[in-house]
Amino acid sequence: MIRLIDTHAHLTHEDYQGELDAVMARAREAGVERIITVGYDLPSSIEGLRLASLYPGVYAAIGIHPHDASTTTPDALGELARLCTSPRVVAIGETGLDYYYDNSPRQVQIESFREHIRFAQRLDLPVIIHSRDAHADTLTVLREENIQRTGGVLHCFSGSLEMAQEAMEMGLFISFAGPLTFTNARRLLTVAQGIPLDRLLVETDSPYLTPVPHRGKRNEPGHVSLVAARLAELKGIPLEELAPILWANSQAAFPWEGRKING
Repeated sequence: MIRLIDTHAHLTHEDYQGELDAVMARAREAGVERIITVGYDLPSSIEGLRLASLYPGVYAAIGIHPHDASTTTPDALGELARLCTSPRVVAIGETGLDYYYDNSPRQVQIESFREHIRFAQRLDLPVIIHSRDAHADTLTVLREENIQRTGGVLHCFSGSLEMAQEAMEMGLFISFAGPLTFTNARRLLTVAQGIPLDRLLVETDSPYLTPVPHRGKRNEPGHVSLVAARLAELKGIPLEELAPILWANSQAAFPWEGRKING
């Protein structure tokens, strides 16, 4: 049995309401043994941790998405810190920058991003980073805030190979999702081929970005096997050889076995 980890899903999304037991069963059948359900605001972070307490193999990341960056208040960070007393929390995020939608002012996004990294450093947790059409500013913040102190992952990567290389020099992992299977993803395929095996992760970002051949339908964690299979094809190795590498990378990226809390 191939063992896989979906390092980024949104199990709290309303699309799964009433169906989560079936979704989780299909994930197990596909060999997905662990899932990180990722918060995008305070309510989803709270609910994600609740789900992590209910389902074996589910862990939580907590944070505020750049779309809602203005809600990154001291009170919100205090509540997130309270959640982090649970060992089921394995990352801070998702946080970062999104200049495609610009749902929050860019300077507000940048400050929220910085606050999340500093917060992660205090808690000794890796950071899950969202970056869309904001690659230069993302790298600037990561450098200036010394992201190498915590590590983390650039999730659903859409940047250039040069961006990935700079991020990897700071100790980050690069994660790929469903777009790797899209027919129009030629540049992304080249980038994926250029990432060293020991820096790769896979995810679904479900319920979004459903991979081929299910594109157009709701995504779910079991489909991470399709992303992994495509990545193996691009790397020219069998999935049976890539899967243990992805598992080891996930083990290195996230503190599944607990962590210390600094101050």
